[in-house]
Amino acid sequence: MKLISSRDNPAFKDLLKLSGSARQRGKAGQTLLDGTHLLAAYLDSGQMPQHIWLNEAAARDGEIAALLARIEQVPRTQLDDRLFAELSGLKTSTGILAQIAIPEPRLLSPSRFALLLEDIQDPGNLGSMLRSAAAAGCDAVFLSPQCADAWSPKVLRAAMGGHFALDICEQQDLLGVAKTLSGALLATSLRAARSLYDCDLRGDVAFMVGNEGAGLSGELSRLATGLITIPMPGRVESLNAAAATAICLFEAVRQRVAG
Repeated sequence: MKLISSRDNPAFKDLLKLSGSARQRGKAGQTLLDGTHLLAAYLDSGQMPQHIWLNEAAARDGEIAALLARIEQVPRTQLDDRLFAELSGLKTSTGILAQIAIPEPRLLSPSRFALLLEDIQDPGNLGSMLRSAAAAGCDAVFLSPQCADAWSPKVLRAAMGGHFALDICEQQDLLGVAKTLSGALLATSLRAARSLYDCDLRGDVAFMVGNEGAGLSGELSRLATGLITIPMPGRVESLNAAAATAICLFEAVRQRVAG
């Protein structure tokens, strides 16, 4: 296995750009999966990485060895530990990075259970929303152009493999998307009179979630078929955007499971 130990190595320079630049990820159509959990989720979705990057300790890790046995045909390269640490965003590195092609959204049929995200800035929030959407069984998530990069290492880590169970559509005109969706199109609002728990969410439904600070834009709010509120009897004014999203999604799940 080839060893790279110099920061001047062209392949390492390309990896560093891929790790730190949304523009480079978009240009290359690639990203990096950091750690065994993300790689396992990716493999379980039926996809294959393009290249595997390892540190020195990876050779003694049983979990990594099991993953490598599943992808023996994929080329792999060892990086000097100092170089590997520059790429990994984890405090305690798992020793493996997978270079993958960013999956293209399929959208083979109109979405019946969707999430529209407008200008979500925090990578942790975005990753949590994607994880909740995947767990709840959403068909697709549509992101406005001002959202954080869905395929950044931080968002990937926060979503914990949720990316590979969703159609993720970035750089979307949400006004146009909203007009194509059938069924209920719901937006949360602190001023809404109707509770989430009074809504029938068993049919086609899409939830619209706005920016952490500014909320949903007026243009999108006016397209909503219903404005809803999440009851909060406690002494706080609002919920974190990711928490509110999870509550909405899983109220829909609860109703569908209950029949």
